[in-house]
Amino acid sequence: MLIRISLILAIIAALAAGVLNILQVKDKITTLTTDRNTQRDGRIAAEGERDKTKKELAKTQDTLKQTTQDLADSRSERDKAVATATAQEKRANDLSDKLAKTTQERDDAQTQLAAYKATGITPDQVGKLSRSLKESQEAVEIVNEEKLVLQRALTRLQARLAKYEGPDPTIRLRADLRGKILVVDPKWDFVVLNIGQDQGVLENGELLVSREGKLVAKVVVRSVEKNRCIANVVPGWKLGEVIEGDEVSPAHPAS
Repeated sequence: MLIRISLILAIIAALAAGVLNILQVKDKITTLTTDRNTQRDGRIAAEGERDKTKKELAKTQDTLKQTTQDLADSRSERDKAVATATAQEKRANDLSDKLAKTTQERDDAQTQLAAYKATGITPDQVGKLSRSLKESQEAVEIVNEEKLVLQRALTRLQARLAKYEGPDPTIRLRADLRGKILVVDPKWDFVVLNIGQDQGVLENGELLVSREGKLVAKVVVRSVEKNRCIANVVPGWKLGEVIEGDEVSPAHPAS
């Protein structure tokens, strides 16, 4: 009997312990469930905020991109406007200059017309005078050219006469005559110069050859052409080798 009572008490104690454990476990489950639900709700809320932030960020980026494009377009339009304004200003300045020039030409033409009317000369007479003036100018040019040719011929004749008849046979050349050596023949000691009759060179005239201000030789002209001449190196006056590019000047310049 005592054993039975003990078993019953043990069973009751076990059931009580089990009920207590169940109650404790239930409380823990409830607490865990609540915590889980709280964390889930927090996560859902955080994800919602994240998605909202992403959308706002994307919208902000789109707005920034559009703003950047609008700014670029505005700058482009501004540059075009500035270029157009500059071109218009330049055109206005050009037109202003042309207007001033045209106005001046008009005033000059009016002045000339007034002067022409004051002379009382008819247009036909003006044409005849213009043609006559042009013919006179052409005639003067021809006479000057002939005079120049005659002067050169006279100079050559005077040089020849001075050589045979004058007391001083020295041929004097223009004081400002300057030239250069084009060709050198060291074997026969002759040179070709870039000056001739048109520059005032005379046959048998003597020229000093120099290089960098130093005397190199003296040459005597043997043959003269229009724009060049041939000369021989004077024996005893060759102080150095004559080369192309050496400068020449009169040995006996005319006063």
